[in-house]
Amino acid sequence: MALHMYGSNNPLGISSNTEKLAFHPYYTLKDLVGLVVWLIALAVLVFYVPNMLGHADNYIPANPLSTPLSIVPEWYCIIK
Repeated sequence: MALHMYGSNNPLGISSNTEKLAFHPYYTLKDLVGLVVWLIALAVLVFYVPNMLGHADNYIPANPLSTPLSIVPEWYCIIK
């Protein structure tokens, strides 16, 4: 209710439109710089160290004739 009656204000108390910063040249450039830095970090991760986030078990060759020990049947699948 108070916002609609009195309006909002900023912490600096600036009321003139000439003393305010425009959004486009400053914040757009700031966001673009952040995006470029993030994309460079992602490109370094993808192209130079792609195995950094991988697991060592991915390099064990698979044996199609044996089941890994970590795969066990559930108790209700065991028929005796």
